[in-house]
Amino acid sequence: MAEPKVLLSGLGIPESPRWHDDRLWFCNWIDRQVMAVDMDGKAEVMVVRDPGSHSMGYSIDWLPDGRLLTTGDKVRRHERDGSVVTLADQPANEIVVDGRGNIYINGADFDFAGGAAPTPGYIKLITPGGHMRQVAGDIAFPNGMVITPDNRTLIISESFARQLTAFDIDPDGGLSNRRVFAGDVAPDGITMDAGGAVWVQTGFSVARIAEGGQVRQRVDIPEGRAPFALMLGGPDRRTLFILTAEWRVADGHVVNLDRLANGPRTGEILTLPVEVPGAGRP
Repeated sequence: MAEPKVLLSGLGIPESPRWHDDRLWFCNWIDRQVMAVDMDGKAEVMVVRDPGSHSMGYSIDWLPDGRLLTTGDKVRRHERDGSVVTLADQPANEIVVDGRGNIYINGADFDFAGGAAPTPGYIKLITPGGHMRQVAGDIAFPNGMVITPDNRTLIISESFARQLTAFDIDPDGGLSNRRVFAGDVAPDGITMDAGGAVWVQTGFSVARIAEGGQVRQRVDIPEGRAPFALMLGGPDRRTLFILTAEWRVADGHVVNLDRLANGPRTGEILTLPVEVPGAGRP
């Protein structure tokens, strides 16, 4: 089996990767940037966030018409003329958009980086008409989300429950029929392939897991590094991008996050060829 190779280094915490317009776009947490990198490792800063904005806990996706969305302290839409419109005065972590333009955001209202006791999280829907409502609650630290290409299922990482949870997407965009997609994982940012399996974190490794929890493939990550997010992309969608940074288990997350924020930039993007291509639109 091939070993992961370093595509890009010197990052803060690389997060929320998306394959878009023949490049991997991602959020460079700590440095408050949205970046894009090509398959040769040539990187470009696409969006510079306000110095007072969230340094961690923001993500990106696109509307079907190609306009960029960003989260953080608010949900914003980036217009083609360079202007920025606030879609919702709602703090949010992850974001995913279905093929009909329904926007799903998630979050949990406690200070994770500061070590506060966790509170239940949520998923909220912003419709194409601009209306926002909560469509799921009691999420144990909501994290990465994917939507199946048929727009019928949303899968979310419940990091503190160590499981992937699936919902049916109703005709009005609501979520129903909550169920476990796979358990005994350590999920963060996830990606789905054309076979319906999900690449997900399993501690200091990543795995391709089918619905029900069957592990189809597992890949170890270099020692001392944590995989924060995953994305399938590349020219044929058969490259797995693994976004990592240094992580010392014994230190706990508060110390680790402080070191990542104030110490050397240890974030890296790794690449690994895989057999089954990514699902959905590029």
